[in-house]
Amino acid sequence: MKVYEIKTGSTSLSGLQPAERPIPAPGHGQVQIRVRAASLNYRDQAVVTGRYFGGVVQRDTIPLSDGAGEVSAIGPGVTRVKVGDRVAGAFFQVWIDGRPDRSNFAALGSPLDGMLAEYVVLDQEGVVLLPEHLSFEEGACLPCAGVTAWNALAESGRIRPGDTVLVLGTGGVSIFGLQFAKLHGARVIVTSASDAKLVRAKTLGADELINYVEYPEWHEEVMRLTGGRGVDNVIEVGGAGTLSRSIQSLGFGGQVSLIGVLTREGDTNPHGLMMKGARIQGIFVGNRAMFENMNRAIAANRMRPVVDKVFPFDAVHDAFNYELEKKHFGKIVISV
Repeated sequence: MKVYEIKTGSTSLSGLQPAERPIPAPGHGQVQIRVRAASLNYRDQAVVTGRYFGGVVQRDTIPLSDGAGEVSAIGPGVTRVKVGDRVAGAFFQVWIDGRPDRSNFAALGSPLDGMLAEYVVLDQEGVVLLPEHLSFEEGACLPCAGVTAWNALAESGRIRPGDTVLVLGTGGVSIFGLQFAKLHGARVIVTSASDAKLVRAKTLGADELINYVEYPEWHEEVMRLTGGRGVDNVIEVGGAGTLSRSIQSLGFGGQVSLIGVLTREGDTNPHGLMMKGARIQGIFVGNRAMFENMNRAIAANRMRPVVDKVFPFDAVHDAFNYELEKKHFGKIVISV
């Protein structure tokens, strides 16, 4: 079968190469999936270039945590799914619910082999049924970006109707955050450097728009738009470079959902949280139970992930470069 591999010790995109592997057969409790689509996350750039947790990959590794397809074979003892079911792989294969087992806290795409292959074999506990109305391309967007945004708002964030949510940027997690916030009846403020992207965010229900080039002190504009009250939750994908302004954007009792590390330098002093009775909550995707909760909400509301562009399997490098150029709005998908 055709796969892509990140070669051992890779520090650049040139280390991501096409390869051939035998089609894997499912063992006891395992599921073989014919992958139909996979999607990119910023994390995948870091894995390929050796900047992810743990440094460079220590073996030839199939990348991408996010993928969807149909069950093509099952091993003995499989009861959760059947051949023909449409599924996605869970980001963390063994984190089912509650607290994770830190002794076995492995994710697809690093350190485990990921989804950028024609066939994969996963444990039956590590797959989730797709909402029926979604395509494989849409379903492939869910495992990392979707669950991350859902966790930030619905699980740890406990969003309520009438809350105000600040979404930084218009990438995969941020657009899911916009969609889930509107699904819960929240008011949403979106930031971007692109007026065109802000217009697209408006069509998805964004209530207020801030171009952070026009307003470099964008937290002041957030406070103006909220009448000095501040927001209840920040989808913080920027990292150290935006954290201080995110904290200043919070209202009393609010939460900064700390997700991204797009910037590495900046003011990370947490004292601004104290007088606001606010908190920073680290969000590292989520467990399978959260994934299933999210899918029920998506199905009930007929919500569709926003797919910016679909690349063919032989144009994987083009997909990675497109993400680096920050041209996308929502998710970038690779057909398999």
